[in-house]
Amino acid sequence: MFDYIVVGAGSAGCVVANRLSRDPGTRVCLIEGGGSDRSWRVKMPAAVLTLFGSPRYDYRYVGVPQKHLNGRRIGVNRGRALGGSSTINSMVYIRGNRRDYDQWAELGCAGWSYDDVLPVFKELEDNQRGADPAFHGVGGELPVDAPADPSPLSRLFADAGADMDLPPNGDFNGNRQDGLGIFDVTQKNAERWSAHRAFIAPVLPRPNLTVMTDTDVLSLEAEGRRVHGVNVERDGAEVQIACSREVVLCAGTIASPRLLLASGIGDASELKSLGIDATCDLSGVGRNLQDHVDCMVTVRSTSAQTQGVSWKTLPSVMAAPFNYFARRKGLLTTNFFEAGGFARTVYANEEPDVQFHFTPGYRSHRGRAFEFGHGYALHTCVLRPRSTGTVKLADDGTRRNVLIDQNFLSDPQDAKVLVEGLKQARRLLASPAFDAVRGTEMLPGDQVQSDEEILAYLRAHAGTVYHPVGTCKMGTDAEAVVRPESLRVIGMDNLRVADASIMPKLISGNTNATSMMIGAKAAQMILQK
Repeated sequence: MFDYIVVGAGSAGCVVANRLSRDPGTRVCLIEGGGSDRSWRVKMPAAVLTLFGSPRYDYRYVGVPQKHLNGRRIGVNRGRALGGSSTINSMVYIRGNRRDYDQWAELGCAGWSYDDVLPVFKELEDNQRGADPAFHGVGGELPVDAPADPSPLSRLFADAGADMDLPPNGDFNGNRQDGLGIFDVTQKNAERWSAHRAFIAPVLPRPNLTVMTDTDVLSLEAEGRRVHGVNVERDGAEVQIACSREVVLCAGTIASPRLLLASGIGDASELKSLGIDATCDLSGVGRNLQDHVDCMVTVRSTSAQTQGVSWKTLPSVMAAPFNYFARRKGLLTTNFFEAGGFARTVYANEEPDVQFHFTPGYRSHRGRAFEFGHGYALHTCVLRPRSTGTVKLADDGTRRNVLIDQNFLSDPQDAKVLVEGLKQARRLLASPAFDAVRGTEMLPGDQVQSDEEILAYLRAHAGTVYHPVGTCKMGTDAEAVVRPESLRVIGMDNLRVADASIMPKLISGNTNATSMMIGAKAAQMILQK
C-alpha cells in the first residue's frame, strides 16, 4: 500500500515523485511503462538520432490519416523509458512566451499567469551559463546550459536575420522571445539531463520511494468518486497496486486520457458505444489535442563546413568519439537543433507566431533518417495553432490502443501562417550570411513559389515537432477535465492529472520545461492540501 501513486516517469512525473517523496513518512510509487535509461545512447546528445523510432525508447504512436494533409499518417513519437520524452527529445530548453501563461489565466486558470509560474521555473533550474537572475535560477535540479560545441553554421544562422528585423537573441527565456540565436539545452558537461536523471536518480536511495519500470498501467481501480489504486500488467501478470491518498496521472498527452477513458471517465455516450460504463461523465477527456505543425526547407551543399559524412569530413568523423569522450567537443555534442528563433508573420499580433529550428546538417529530402553529404535545413512551425484534434480509445475491445487525430490544418488560418512562415525561412536562408555555403534547395524546390504551390507542398510534406498537449485540459468551461486550482479531475476526489495534457492552450515553444513546471505546481498543490 502506497500513499501516492504517480503514473508516468516523464518530465512531469519525475518532478512530482521527487517532491512528494521528500517527506520520509510518505510512501510514493512511481510507475513507468518503459525501461531503464542507462545507455550511452541516452547520454550522448548526437545519439538522439538512434532514439526516435526505437522500440526500446519510443512508443511510436501513429496518428490517423490526416484529411488536410493528403491522407498521410503523422508519427507521434513519445518517450518509453525513465524520463519519458525528456529521454528522447532534442533537449531544447524553452519555456514559451509570457503571453501564453497570461492567456491561461484569462481563460479561467487562476494561479497560472506568467508571474505565477516564473518562480517555479527558476526553482527547478540550475543555470550553467550565468544568465539573468531575474529570469533564471541556480541550484535547482535541472542543469540548463549552452551547447558545448555548436557548429559555426549555427552561429552564422543567428546573424542571418539582420535585414528581417530578427536581431540576435541570447536568451529566448528572458525579457523578449523574438529573434534568432543558439538554444539553451538541458545538458551538463555535454550530456543529456533528462527528468529522470535530474529529479529521480539522485533520490533513489530514499526508502520511501519505489520506482517500477516495464509496468503498463491498464486502468484505475475506482469506486464512486475515489480511486483506490491502479491495475497494471507486469512480467505478463495483471496485478493491482493500492494507494491510500491519491493517484497522479503524469502519463502524457496520449496516455493520460487513454487511462481515464479506459477507467470509465470521459464522454458517457462515446464510452457506451465502446461497451464501457461511465463512472464520471466528462466530455472533454481526449479532446483539445494541439500540436505544432511544421514544415522544412532543406538545402544540399558541397561545403564541408556543414555537418555531414563525406570523404571531406572523414578524418573529423573518425576523430569524433575521441573528441567527445576526451574533450567534450566535436560532432557528437550536437543535438542537431542548436539554433533557431521566433518571428512574426503578417498574421501575428504582439508576439511571434512561428518558431524556427535550424539544423547545420543535411535533412534528407527523401525522408531518410541519415543521408551522406552536406547541407543544412530550417524547420518552421505554427506556434499558436487554432486546429484541435482528439485522442480516443480504439474500438478493439482492449482499452489499450488509441486513435490519435491531430486534425492538422483543419483551421485555414494555420495553413496561412505556415505558408508565410516558410517564406520567411526561405528569406533567412537566402541571407548573404549563407553565401559561403550556398547550395541547392531540394525541398520545397525552386519550382514551388506561389502561395498555392507552397500550400500544396505543405499538404504533401508537413509534419510535427512533437509537442502534443491539451487532452485533459484545465479550465472552467464545459470541456475542462481538471480544476486549475488543484489539477484534480472534475467529479473525482483523489485523482489528479499533471502533465502536458492539462495545458488549455499550446505554449509558444518546446514543451519539456513547461511539463516539469506543471509537475512542480501539482506537487505544491498536493503538499499544501
